Amino acid sequence: MEQIQHKFIEVQGLKLHVAEIGSGPNVVVFLHGFPEIWYSWRHQMVAVAEAGFRVLAPDSRGYGLSDPPLEPEKASFGDLIEDLGALLDALGIDKVFLVAKDFGAFPAYLFSLLHQKRVRGIVTFNLPHRSPTHPIKYHEHLPEGFYISRWKEPGRAEADFGRLNAKTVVRNIYILFSRSEIPIATENQEIMDIVDPSTPLPSWFTEGDLEEYGSMYRKSGFRTALQVPYRALKEDLGVADFIVKVPALLVMGEKDYVLKFPGMDEYIRSGKVKEFVPQLEIVYSPEGTHFIQEQSPDEVNLLILNFLKKHI
Repeated sequence: MEQIQHKFIEVQGLKLHVAEIGSGPNVVVFLHGFPEIWYSWRHQMVAVAEAGFRVLAPDSRGYGLSDPPLEPEKASFGDLIEDLGALLDALGIDKVFLVAKDFGAFPAYLFSLLHQKRVRGIVTFNLPHRSPTHPIKYHEHLPEGFYISRWKEPGRAEADFGRLNAKTVVRNIYILFSRSEIPIATENQEIMDIVDPSTPLPSWFTEGDLEEYGSMYRKSGFRTALQVPYRALKEDLGVADFIVKVPALLVMGEKDYVLKFPGMDEYIRSGKVKEFVPQLEIVYSPEGTHFIQEQSPDEVNLLILNFLKKHI
């Protein structure tokens, strides 16, 4: 961890925080999910760098130490894709491997569709690539208290989170998302109220880890983080061909609640996803949860490194 360097790169008028370690011509960029920051990839960054790769892990705009956009409510996935391209340009990097988790999978796959020659391969956790022609409309089959439905509603999550400090919000989300059940509140309950305050953190997530996240969210707040991903999901980026033409690896934890989204497990196991990612390899981790890269770093590091070495 001490070897990880931190820098700020000006991208599209914003200063983006980037954690970096390692050197060499082969570059790997890690893209985080929610409620994460670069730190969620700490175990993978060190292992991949030690294997001879240059590793970058930016905080998305409005997350962690990166500047928020001037109008967070207008932030979009298109912004993240443009930020990634501009970041690589600023650093003089032509081609990269992309490793992404949760909503980070969206800009990873979309970047490869828009800039195929710049992507050597993609590894994603939790979420498969899908085409708008075959959407998975899971929210239509889940109760009103489904956390994504709640957080898409402007002001709802802000009021819910606002009752607590940032550290407690992150704590509650880590506990909720580490379970194998989809977070769903009852009619007269808010998402934060699902977690009993006495519930311990997952064994692999320390109080020190929580403080790292808490300190970052005390700075950034959740304004941009609620917009992207939750309120920008239907964005049209003008992509005509949704077939991913680079090698890819999808890692799903068998105990990740996302697998219980209606239609998700069938979409992956049936092989339908491979219609849109022909060079896709799929790995299931029997004990894996939503935060598999923090829960089982040795397992995840091996999967990533095997993929990188195969396609280097």
